Amino acid sequence: MSVKMNEDALMIFMREVFHQRAEDFGVDHVAENEITMRLFNDDKHLRPGGTVSGPSMFALADVAAYLVTLAMIGPKALAVTTSCSIDFMRKPAANVDLIAKARLLKLGKQLSVSDVMLYSEGSDKPVARASLTYAIPPST
Repeated sequence: MSVKMNEDALMIFMREVFHQRAEDFGVDHVAENEITMRLFNDDKHLRPGGTVSGPSMFALADVAAYLVTLAMIGPKALAVTTSCSIDFMRKPAANVDLIAKARLLKLGKQLSVSDVMLYSEGSDKPVARASLTYAIPPST
């Protein structure tokens, strides 16, 4: 299966469908079954103690799983998260972007399963790992 939406197409889609949050994210690279993207880290994503908040980290993992799925199936706004498990492993840096590297592990007609690793930009040590499943709406 080939990539159906590249970096630019995914960001255009995000701005059209999720305009209220699209500017928080950027897509760096798309390949078959893979995406690298970022959360543009700023004060609104921080929690007391000077670290990126759990909800912001979850949002990046969720968006990465969503977009790696759409990269392969095309624009389906109604694909939805059905399952997520996230392990927080280390404190992310507060002064750099958060990077997500997502791999599509399985893509079926009704479900996609992804693994997402989160990193502070410039570090090779993961700050979190998430496993997400998306329900894909039927084709009409």
